[in-house]
Amino acid sequence: MTDTTTYDDQRPSGRHPVNVGQLVMGLAFLGLVAVWALVETGVAQGHDVRWLLPVPWVVAGATGLVAATRSNRNRRASHETGWVRPTTDTTTEETR
Repeated sequence: MTDTTTYDDQRPSGRHPVNVGQLVMGLAFLGLVAVWALVETGVAQGHDVRWLLPVPWVVAGATGLVAATRSNRNRRASHETGWVRPTTDTTTEETR
């Protein structure tokens, strides 16, 4: 019989763990660029900048907390199932 297993059959589901640090900094950068664009186009002026600048940091931090909690919960759930694999030792006392 031939082995028809392909590389695609051996790959995991395609999901990878989230790098929370990169996620947070990427969101903060995009948020700061958005604030900069609002200021440069004249949509936000002087006193608006005071409350606009912290918004990207708060959103990025909250997203980081959610991502860290979700990835930690998934990791813990896979390790705390309580299932123990049966041993594969098929030898008996008589054959030893």
